[in-house]
Amino acid sequence: MEKMTDILNGILRAAFEKTGHDTAYAKASLSSRPDLCEYQCNGALPLAKTERRKPIDIAEEICAELKSSPAFSKAETCMPGFINLDLSPQFVSGVLADMAADSRLGVPEPEKKQKILVDYGGANVAKPLHVGHLRSAVIGEALKRMGAAIGHEMTGDVHLGDWGLQMGLIIAELEDRGQTEFDIRDLEEIYPAASAKSKDKGEDGKLTEAAAAFRERALRYTGMLQSGDPRCRAIWERIMELSLADLRKNYDALDVHFELWKGESDVQKYIPDMLKDFEDRGIAYESEGALVVDVSEPGDRTELPPCIVRKSDGASLYATTDLATLVERELLYRPDSYVYVADKRQDLHYTSFFRVARKAGIVKPEQGLTFLGFGTMNGRDGKPFKTREGGVMRLSVLIGDIEEKVLERIRETRPEEEIPEAEARAIAKTVGLAALKYGDLSNQASKDYIFDIDRFTSFEGNTGPYILYTIVRINSILAKSGEERAALLNDFVPAELEHPSGKALALSLARFGEVLEQSWDELAPHKLCQYIYELSNEFNSFYHEVKVLGEPDGAKRASYLALLSLTVRVLTKCIGILGFSAPERM
Repeated sequence: MEKMTDILNGILRAAFEKTGHDTAYAKASLSSRPDLCEYQCNGALPLAKTERRKPIDIAEEICAELKSSPAFSKAETCMPGFINLDLSPQFVSGVLADMAADSRLGVPEPEKKQKILVDYGGANVAKPLHVGHLRSAVIGEALKRMGAAIGHEMTGDVHLGDWGLQMGLIIAELEDRGQTEFDIRDLEEIYPAASAKSKDKGEDGKLTEAAAAFRERALRYTGMLQSGDPRCRAIWERIMELSLADLRKNYDALDVHFELWKGESDVQKYIPDMLKDFEDRGIAYESEGALVVDVSEPGDRTELPPCIVRKSDGASLYATTDLATLVERELLYRPDSYVYVADKRQDLHYTSFFRVARKAGIVKPEQGLTFLGFGTMNGRDGKPFKTREGGVMRLSVLIGDIEEKVLERIRETRPEEEIPEAEARAIAKTVGLAALKYGDLSNQASKDYIFDIDRFTSFEGNTGPYILYTIVRINSILAKSGEERAALLNDFVPAELEHPSGKALALSLARFGEVLEQSWDELAPHKLCQYIYELSNEFNSFYHEVKVLGEPDGAKRASYLALLSLTVRVLTKCIGILGFSAPERM
């Protein structure tokens, strides 16, 4: 079905055409003054310049035509040439009825369905997930689900770091310990110990002789692994087996799921031919022993350094691996566009590697390459989030902390006699995930934000628990009504719009399709969060002003319930897109 603004624009175009005005300016928008009207059209203002007439005169001509439309209960002009519009209850009820009967809830089909690959996650194997991995996972998953809700074919790739120096460090540390068998708990202790050993410095600030020797041995083992040494390969395979199982468990706890579990190791085979091709075509050249590609372009504010695709010692870098990954993706999947989600401090890396990919023709000019850079999650001190001891907090610990805080909130009002412990903990798990994800996603991705566990777990205000509480409340009302949900689909009559709060809720619902479309176009999950917060507020205002179940008029009661049914369907759809769900009760 058409979006609300598209329907209104069609009515406006007909009025502009009938009065002899350019229909390019026939556009409706939400009113910037909701105290005056619900929608407005400002087309008379630019038309006044081209027609050399007063904008108010043009607006009056168009408005006279609009007054006959059944879509509007009010159409009037306002100086210097605005057209103010209120929608009729009959028109809005009809839009809601169509929306309720639509399996897509009014979200229009995309003009062209695309295959889109989202690169997010970026975890390193042999290391536990920590809070620094949260934003990539949560934002990337939301974008993937958002694209799927629009109608695109979405694929998520975790893009693991599984081929670097950390492997050599672990192999060297295992050798020092004389250890041949190990499990995930061993790995969680071995890698930090090996990393610290390779960075040990003396009083002069330089690596100690032992640290330098250990690091050199780790580099040698890394090279041996990448060259196919059987012993190093066997250790690597065991590390991968343990790490992948642990990563899947942790991502599952976040309700984050990848279609592809590819890593840097998968694309090493493409690198030699890719670099040779760069050299043969003159795209890359040697500079101080390294192989580089110029990426600066006219119009750059500052000159970008060449992108190094092979170090002077022959080693690859992230840019090399990312380019080879694109080569593989083009061979195997050929998406129409790519979205990369990573820390915004990696902007130079993505700018450089995108330009090399374009220059080398790895991707076609029409294919999208988009980098969404996110800010950091900070503690209340404004610095990157740490444990009380000052270390990096594991993601599993953060999830556990927020679940315990939610459980504490539940117990403040619901004793164990009312909700048994096992059920309360299950609710806390669901609500805790909503608190964590919504707390992140409700912030603009590119901005840093403060992680405030007290605010995020509050059942009031712009929080995940508040959204879930609203959904639970609506479901409870619908359950008490005794009506079958399916029977409520076509019960919309203008009755619910007699109340200002009912009409405000209806108008918010009718905007769902365009809000989702705009959120996707701008890769902005925070806009979807803002929408469901406003929608929840609109419902709660309606709930407090109107006695839904106590309404004696059967038609009105049915219409109120239909409004609530559609509201909870939209809210449930939205939280599913954002990556969390609602419990049956709270």
